[in-house]
Amino acid sequence: MKCIYCGCEDSKVIDSRSADEGRTIRRRRECIKCGKRFTTYETIEDTPVLVVKSNGTRQSFDAGKIKNGIVKACEKRPVSMGAIDELVDGITKRVYNSMEQEISSKAIGEMVMDALKDLDEVAYVRYASVYRSFKDISSFMEELQKMMDNKK
Repeated sequence: MKCIYCGCEDSKVIDSRSADEGRTIRRRRECIKCGKRFTTYETIEDTPVLVVKSNGTRQSFDAGKIKNGIVKACEKRPVSMGAIDELVDGITKRVYNSMEQEISSKAIGEMVMDALKDLDEVAYVRYASVYRSFKDISSFMEELQKMMDNKK
C-alpha cells in the first residue's frame, strides 16, 4: 500500500478492525520510510449479476425480490422469517458462487422451488402455481401428483 505522505510502497499494518457489519476491514498502517500513519479500507467487490427474464430483458439480481416471493408463498404458514432469510441467503450464495455474470430467471425460480419443497410443501405449491403459471386444474394436479410420487 502506497503511503499518502511520501509515496513509499512499504508499510506495516498496526491494527485491523471489522467495519460495515463485517463487509469491510479497516486497517491502520504505518509507513516504513516516514513513520506517518494512515488508514485503508478493504471491501468485498460485488460483481454484478444480471437476471435474464423470459422475454429476453435483463435486470440486476435482487435478493429482495426472491424474499418477497417466498414471503407471499409462506403467508399464514408455520415458517419463520429466520428460515426464509436462510433460504434467501442460500440462493443468493448459489447465484454469486456460480461465477456467471448472467443467470436466467427460470434457473432462479427452480432454485427457489427446490428449497421451498424441503421447507414447506404448501408454500412450494403456492410458489409453483404462480411460477409455472398453471392454466387449469389438471396442470395443478399433475404437479401435486409428482410431489406425491416423490414422497413415496
